[in-house]
Amino acid sequence: MKFGITQDFPCSYLNEQRERLLMLIEPEPDNQLYTQLMQVGFRRSGDQLYRPHCDNCSACKSLRVNVNLFEPDKHQRRVINKNNDLSVVVQRTEQADYYPLYETYINTRHQQGSMYPANRAQFASFLGHGFENQCFIELRLEERLIAVAITDELQDGLSAVYTFFDPDMTGRSLGSASILFQIQITRALGLPYLYLGYQIDDCSKMNYKAKFLPHEQFFNDKWVEFTKKHA
Repeated sequence: MKFGITQDFPCSYLNEQRERLLMLIEPEPDNQLYTQLMQVGFRRSGDQLYRPHCDNCSACKSLRVNVNLFEPDKHQRRVINKNNDLSVVVQRTEQADYYPLYETYINTRHQQGSMYPANRAQFASFLGHGFENQCFIELRLEERLIAVAITDELQDGLSAVYTFFDPDMTGRSLGSASILFQIQITRALGLPYLYLGYQIDDCSKMNYKAKFLPHEQFFNDKWVEFTKKHA
């Protein structure tokens, strides 16, 4: 395996911080290697597998939910009940109605982000077609597509890569709903973990992940269990 370290650049999540990434320099890693890297705190974005490698900050902690121990709280049970009229479909290939939903989501919800404005080339690059174990978990209201969770299948679970949804349906809490459905699918597959990416305690837009309990966070080269939200 070959790795490289990026130059530092402004942090996407914490003001006045700078970040560097440790990146795998190897095209299309097989599923065994991908799983092994996820088990030591890596993450996928597009065709890149990376882990934060910052000089003066260790705020990013990889988080995974042990789906066999997870119990939804009161709010999460309400989310499940709100969305019990949806159909959940696992697709292996991109469908024609994905990009229009993605474009609407990015151009409505992320106008200040680096992905704005959305375009098809960016979307294709973002998916990372070199990963053969990628799937798409669709949420549909009757025939209407309202959310897609881009999800990778690992040897020990699923990895929630990115979710985009209909911004007109905020009352359904579709981001949380997609995680809850992914937990159900992971459990049905007989796999132990759903990886949710990085938890950053000081970043409010990331803290929703910590509400899925119990979960484990990767500290000092080992997974540490949390049974309540980490303060």
